[in-house]
Amino acid sequence: MNKLWILIKRLYKQKIRAKSFILMTLFYMAIISVILFWSDIKAIFVNDEALEVALVNETSVELEPIFVSNEEITFRFPSEPEEELHEQLKQDEYDAVVVVSEEEETLKADIATYVPLKLVDQSTISSFIQYAGKIYGIQHLNLTAAEADRILNSEPIITNTNLNEGLADGKSEEQKQSGMWVSYFVGIVIYFFIMAFLSMITTDVASEKGSRALEMLLVSVKPSTHFQSKIIGITLLAFTQFAIIFGFVLVLLRFSNQGDKWDKVVSIVEELSYSYVFYAIAFLFLTIILYLIIGALFGSLVSKVEEASQVMTPAIMVTLVGFYVMISGVANPDTLLIKIFSYIPLTSGMVMPMRIGATDISSIESILSLMLLLATVIVSYLLSLSFYKRSVLTYSSGGIIQKIKTVLKVTT
Repeated sequence: MNKLWILIKRLYKQKIRAKSFILMTLFYMAIISVILFWSDIKAIFVNDEALEVALVNETSVELEPIFVSNEEITFRFPSEPEEELHEQLKQDEYDAVVVVSEEEETLKADIATYVPLKLVDQSTISSFIQYAGKIYGIQHLNLTAAEADRILNSEPIITNTNLNEGLADGKSEEQKQSGMWVSYFVGIVIYFFIMAFLSMITTDVASEKGSRALEMLLVSVKPSTHFQSKIIGITLLAFTQFAIIFGFVLVLLRFSNQGDKWDKVVSIVEELSYSYVFYAIAFLFLTIILYLIIGALFGSLVSKVEEASQVMTPAIMVTLVGFYVMISGVANPDTLLIKIFSYIPLTSGMVMPMRIGATDISSIESILSLMLLLATVIVSYLLSLSFYKRSVLTYSSGGIIQKIKTVLKVTT
């Protein structure tokens, strides 16, 4: 036990002080900062002034309350003739001149420009005109503009009632949306941590084996102890990085923009159940452990560090498949594809939390998927430990299948 903790401590200190770990952590923090403050950063580099639009109203409808200026577009209601406004348009005083008229009891809008508008600007103006068209149609029912606006913006009160007493009450739309966002976050964390630490543990074992340092080490340490030290040490390192990044994100959210982003996160978290938080953490932890076990085994198969990328390819491909399946579930988490991959241990960590949070699945399905993942971790550990003892000092060439055959041939 003392030898195990000595190896773990040595590995942990070595990796946490490494420039690659520090730079990777800072890189993740920089990416998160850019995402959280993208609107502010964009404003610095892209000086987008508000679109200046002159609106000429030739109808009997009061349009001023409808065409309200915002940060993206400014509406003016000049009294000059249309021809004079077109001249001002050519002189770059306006970006567009919109003439709204009536034709066969339908609202008609003519958008005049001198420089073609961007797609986003065209869409913005069109959305205002379409909304005005609805107001225009409603006003033919002898309603005021305020009454028409109230009709268009009224929101119904929706409640969900499950008449099946054998099932738990269904989640509300807000709970499913919150579960969707958190599941997406969990999937991204799993993906990036697997990509980073699978490579780290595989190359670390491969480099020790390739430099023959492992032969010297295994004179005084059992292969099983060395295997366990790699998994535990890299796991502690992974969750240390996660704690640093997570703490950094919490500070950013709490003290930026007067806490507006923090309030949004709190509103999402409040919709989550304790059971969902447990499942999300359990799937996150077990999935990372599973891939680290696989990574340590892969590292023992190669003869030099240059071959590490070759043996990691199957695990990386499976991770990519699971990640893209999870992304597809953002649009519809109830598809058959999502259901299938939520039970496959190598991908369930990214997919099943989405089903738990964004769908009304039974607790039996969640427990079954988690038990399958836990059983896979245990079986993979026992098999990998047994194989690691035989492969860690065996040197061979060829692909991963050939390496496995060589190890079995030499050691049996």
